[in-house]
Amino acid sequence: MLINADLHIHSRYSGATSDRMTISALSFEAPRKGITVMATGDCLNSNWLKEIKTCAVIDDGTFEMNNTRFILSTEVEDASRVHHLLYFPSLSAVETYKEAIKTKSKNLETDGRPNVNMNGVELAGFAKDVDALIGPAHAFTPWTALYAYHPSLESCYGDLTSYISFVELGLSADTDYADTIQELHRLTFLTNSDCHSPHPVRLAREFTRFEVGDATFTEIKKAILRTGGNKPVLNVGLPPQEGKYNESACISCFTHYTLDEAIKRRWKCSCGKRIKKGVRDRIGEIATFKEPQHPAHRPPYVYLIPLSEIIAKALGQHTPFTQSVTKRWDELITAFGSEINVLLDADLGEVARVTVPAITSAIQAFRDHKVIIIPGGGGKYGTIELPTDDGPVVPVSLGPKNSQTSLLDY
Repeated sequence: MLINADLHIHSRYSGATSDRMTISALSFEAPRKGITVMATGDCLNSNWLKEIKTCAVIDDGTFEMNNTRFILSTEVEDASRVHHLLYFPSLSAVETYKEAIKTKSKNLETDGRPNVNMNGVELAGFAKDVDALIGPAHAFTPWTALYAYHPSLESCYGDLTSYISFVELGLSADTDYADTIQELHRLTFLTNSDCHSPHPVRLAREFTRFEVGDATFTEIKKAILRTGGNKPVLNVGLPPQEGKYNESACISCFTHYTLDEAIKRRWKCSCGKRIKKGVRDRIGEIATFKEPQHPAHRPPYVYLIPLSEIIAKALGQHTPFTQSVTKRWDELITAFGSEINVLLDADLGEVARVTVPAITSAIQAFRDHKVIIIPGGGGKYGTIELPTDDGPVVPVSLGPKNSQTSLLDY
């Protein structure tokens, strides 16, 4: 069977996170986005763990509410500020891991994403002890990522590097970026939302499609390890230009700079603030190849722009968080079942019967790969523009390298 999984989120017990991040809300919103399985996030936090335990138990590592499955996960920050994702096989494994690290964390019970005074080797060692999966979160972002502080996987994970089975790409990178780095070729790439809100512009803005025998932790683990016939079959996510750290830019005024310009300016913007190195430039520094070299196991990457973002632009709204955008999004989801169906599979004639012409035209522009993307950087998301009749169109390809018609093709 094929499942869509968003395996990195945060609960309301993490910093800067919506109070609406509850298990109940996530279980309701996930299928409307087209998601089968969510990672719980923050499972080392006792309050969140109590909420997780209100779900029905499918097996030791799999839980369910409102037909949405959950697997146990957390993100931790190590002593070097590198963020790591962990996936646990059982509640007992969570408790054992928590016991092993509790003396090294001052905020284990007060922040869903704890800071742990350990390095990557130590964290991976304890993960291996409880048979949990571990790998770098948003591996290329400039603040809290593996490649922000290390030149290689081995520099971070030492003699446990071979135990690392996946890397999360993050919103500012894609398969083409990551597969210029040879040491990553053996790893499974995960695309996840890292969302702090259940709003449809955040939840499942990136996800991974897996081929599995069942929607359970054990089967997803086999898919990440690519064993027993299980495997990832699609990475789905934002065009990397939409990420907050795609290009090098000032963290205050968000002026963008080329790598050469930033170096000449000693990473200081004309406004006096710091220029933050972008993912594109960082990957260029550490790349093994000038062009991506995809291993045989690598699935296609399909680019999606959140439907609410497309609706906002079509309606001339400055933000996708308005009531009018939410109303139009709800109408489409009610009619067609999920955001994926609306964006890629629903007949546009049927869409036109449900919504206004501007939104139908915007969805058509997305499908035709004519959406214009203005890259993000410095902590500010990239933005989209729709093509106009009176101006040049500079489209960014939003499909896999071959033609894209439907996720159902994969």
